[in-house]
Amino acid sequence: MNAWKLPLPLAHKLTLPAGGCNPRARPPGPFALIQDMIDMPDSVSRTLAADPSGSLPEAAIDIRDLRKTYRGNGKAPPKEALKGINLSVPRGSIYGLLGPNGAGKSTTINILAGLVNKTGGTAAIWGIDIDRHPRSARAAIGIVPQELNLDPFFTPREILDLQAGLYGVPKAERQTDRLLEAVGLKDKANAYARTLSGGMRRRLMVAKAMVHAPPVLVLDEPTAGVDVELRQSLWAYVRELNQAGTTVVLTTHYLEEAQELCDTIAIVNHGQVVACESKEALLGRIDAKEMVVTLEAPLAAVPSELAGYDVSLPTPQRLVVRYRPSQTRVADLLGAMATAGLSVKDLSIVESDLEDVFLQLTRAPATDADYR
Repeated sequence: MNAWKLPLPLAHKLTLPAGGCNPRARPPGPFALIQDMIDMPDSVSRTLAADPSGSLPEAAIDIRDLRKTYRGNGKAPPKEALKGINLSVPRGSIYGLLGPNGAGKSTTINILAGLVNKTGGTAAIWGIDIDRHPRSARAAIGIVPQELNLDPFFTPREILDLQAGLYGVPKAERQTDRLLEAVGLKDKANAYARTLSGGMRRRLMVAKAMVHAPPVLVLDEPTAGVDVELRQSLWAYVRELNQAGTTVVLTTHYLEEAQELCDTIAIVNHGQVVACESKEALLGRIDAKEMVVTLEAPLAAVPSELAGYDVSLPTPQRLVVRYRPSQTRVADLLGAMATAGLSVKDLSIVESDLEDVFLQLTRAPATDADYR
């Protein structure tokens, strides 16, 4: 399956790459399928003019001290879902928002979407305050929720037309048929949504979020419950869309997905941001590596020369050494092996991954020291 080929986002038309190329130039790759579309509908583009000068915000999404407390119900006490979250999503990035269930990710997204009222703080989308200009802010963002909330008795064409109408896109400027073609649903345009497979519904949800060509796209668990092929297709599409200028915010439980796609990652736990750094900086937090050594000859036990290290012998010809790079040099490990008379056939270093960082940061309840 090829990457989905959706219409050019408004962000592509607004963002000038370094070197000053034409901001309306069409990106290469799968987008060429529909390279004749689209000029942003005037009815929508007018709402996205953040200021008369036409300058672009540095942050696609800017959240300051965002708080949300749900009222108690009966004997249940009030629940503080967000405890002063601060996030700044760089324009043009792929931004990961991670956290365990109940951490506050969905509440944050629902506030941006206008589905939940915040208790305190501020939030702006594409430089537009969600309180002062709610309609304009919503026009600047497309959200693909985790739930497949499609009317089962509407067709894909009707669903996209209705969504475009809600955003004020005139009928003459709607790109329904081309959106359906882009997500591979052209032949299902007039079928009831209840007859579509789970993967088809997921693709329809993405098309639904793109009817107004928003500069910011939020994908909430986009690959939950989909097969490997569709997941790979979505990854490729996200990269293409981002290269065209769209800022993408991704929430996911698949940590390898965030590690593969995201430039910057924020980890939320208990309603607080416990980490917000580049992917490389986050991975650098874990001072632990493994050296996996394949030996020429089998061993009956770990040599005494390696007794001072954390060494295991899973098989007679395979040594695993766990060490802290800040305290142990690889040269010292290799020297100890040479002293023990070991002949090395193969050697590899296993780096820490995002899962290690995630577990370290979310294992214990958040404290004031974690909050930043």
